[in-house]
Amino acid sequence: MMSNLFSIFDPSTSLGFPLNWFSTTLGVLIMPLAFWVTSNRYSLLVSRVVTALHQEFSTLLGANMKAGHTVLFVTFFVYIVFNNLLGLVPYIFTASSHLVMTLALSLPMWVGIMFYGWFNHTKHMLAHLVPLGTPGPLMPLMVLIETISNIIRPGTLAVRLAANMIAGHLLLVLLGNQGPMVSSSILTLLLVTQILLLVLETAVAAIQSYVFAVLATLYSSEVI
Repeated sequence: MMSNLFSIFDPSTSLGFPLNWFSTTLGVLIMPLAFWVTSNRYSLLVSRVVTALHQEFSTLLGANMKAGHTVLFVTFFVYIVFNNLLGLVPYIFTASSHLVMTLALSLPMWVGIMFYGWFNHTKHMLAHLVPLGTPGPLMPLMVLIETISNIIRPGTLAVRLAANMIAGHLLLVLLGNQGPMVSSSILTLLLVTQILLLVLETAVAAIQSYVFAVLATLYSSEVI
């Protein structure tokens, strides 16, 4: 019995250990494509997705991109979309709905980008604090605004991903709890609605992963 609605996101188990977090490592069993003897539909699909993402991220990073620069952002997408889709399976913990995980992805990435930018492109980072054409009296205010905007970036990345995953799951749970209390005719409509919401959540899982990876790529492109 749930103590409250948000207890569906509780990572604890009856054994007293957060074993549900181990679900984030299940991708290790299926992702290494190099161990497949022959290509199958799954490996071809993953290869096409990775190739398309590499081309798009290369375009966003521009001519200053270093070799292997897109690997980090493609990995972000694959890891997040795997956890998002895995969370839609019944009785499997949705790790990406927790700020602990989303912040663990966004904060180190942002800190690394900032260190790289300030140590290697200090003048560019300082110039970026004042947009081109800003009047002189407004420059101190623009520096403050740009600094705050830069600092909250990892938080916005983490909250956006977690909030979108929580919202869909809560809606599915709220509708699912109405099943025992409605008539058979309304139950049919409820099931159809649940299926449509599940399809929508599948799309949201992929879109949010893509948004996270693209924004991380854009943040990185600003410092190179």
